[in-house]
Amino acid sequence: MFHQQIPVSTIRNAPAPFANSVGFDAELIRRLSKNGPRYTSYPTADRFDDSFNYRDYLHAVASVRTRGAPRSLSLYLHIPFCESICYYCACNKIVTRNRDKAATYLAYLKREIAMQGALFAGLNDIEQLHFGGGTPTYLSDAQMGELMAHLRRHFRFAPDQTGEYSIEVDPRTVSTERVHSLRRQGFNRISLGVQDFDTGVQQAVNRVQPEAETRAIIAAAREAGFRSVSIDLIYGLPKQSLSTMAATIDKVIDASPDRISIYHYAHLPHVFKPQRRILEADMPASEEKLAMLGLCIERLSSAGYVYIGMDHFAKPDDDLAVAQRQGRLQRNFQGYSTHADSDLIACGVSAIGAVGATYSQNAKTLVAYYEALDNNELPVVRGLALDLDDLLRRSVIGKLMCQFELSVSAIEQAFPISFARHFAPELAQLRTLEADGLVTFDGDWITVTMRGRLLIRNVCMVFDRYLAAPGKAPRHSRTV
Repeated sequence: MFHQQIPVSTIRNAPAPFANSVGFDAELIRRLSKNGPRYTSYPTADRFDDSFNYRDYLHAVASVRTRGAPRSLSLYLHIPFCESICYYCACNKIVTRNRDKAATYLAYLKREIAMQGALFAGLNDIEQLHFGGGTPTYLSDAQMGELMAHLRRHFRFAPDQTGEYSIEVDPRTVSTERVHSLRRQGFNRISLGVQDFDTGVQQAVNRVQPEAETRAIIAAAREAGFRSVSIDLIYGLPKQSLSTMAATIDKVIDASPDRISIYHYAHLPHVFKPQRRILEADMPASEEKLAMLGLCIERLSSAGYVYIGMDHFAKPDDDLAVAQRQGRLQRNFQGYSTHADSDLIACGVSAIGAVGATYSQNAKTLVAYYEALDNNELPVVRGLALDLDDLLRRSVIGKLMCQFELSVSAIEQAFPISFARHFAPELAQLRTLEADGLVTFDGDWITVTMRGRLLIRNVCMVFDRYLAAPGKAPRHSRTV
């Protein structure tokens, strides 16, 4: 399968370290925002097919073995359990206080890890590890230590100073001592779910989390020597207003995390049952949500944070910002990543991986997940093998998402096409976006303007051939 990385040398306009690298244009966003993919992959996960199975995954691993010099790997583990339900949540999760379920799950997860380790024997150097959920710290300290030791028996991990080993943490589920233990177990990056510091908002979404509790965990992470602390926020939640958002963002800036993600809440109660507990009367109006976003961008930029893309901001010396300036930034199923061109092994229920020119997803239910492993098969139930056009468009979309610009000549060097002929309909659409002020195109460079960066998904949608394909209409959130 044809696969080639675009050279890093084709990056032209890396942002200055303290530049305000995004423009907020409320009228433009109001006029052009629409439903569209987040492009954590291309093609997107809604295009995966259940005809892709375990055996197709084995072929993908075999192709990796034959491609030449081995590359380091990324590893994702999904821990689906939560103690309580957050009403806004759309993740694949299991809410239970029965700890026996986690013990059973851990036994099966270790079996899957062992199988993956055997498949990648000789190629199993890990430089990036991410625990997501659910709530990964639902596992006890002893269970987490046991799981990390098991991972090290089946994979080789890069030294702490070069590897990126991250875990998502609900501050309500950990103590200062547990944070120090996580660091000793090998994690060097920590992401804290905050969403909002306002108590009224927290009560409306069933996630009461005192600010002092969160700040204590941040302090513990600093003391323990975590290289990066990240905070997740959501705007558009019930009971939120411009004033409550201003208070929250000021508190977050004062806490000084290395990375901040500000997600737009997509209220889809007909799709996600927990959201039905949110009162429609408590939802902020569209104009107020847009004002919240503008406020966050203004204050984060003034505080020196660099806009990475989509919903992500980082300090100029954070690895994400450095990777963007150096052209190493990429998108994967966890968002933005500093490790370009790594195969991603995914373990756990519903986890999505990317190996060679394929994507694969595990079974979404515990019953199906356990059944596959009981049959000594990896629990892959759907996925996609990418063709040459998929790989081409993935490169185009990836460069635009991560660097906000694209060299046509670099694409033509990496793929056997004439860009102008292959993308003639797309370039006609791009001219419309150029007229709207989202991009400029001089025949060789496609450059996303400062005003267009918040609408980068709109730009990338131009090159998505699946959006116009017949079939079931996909469900996507608003682009802003």
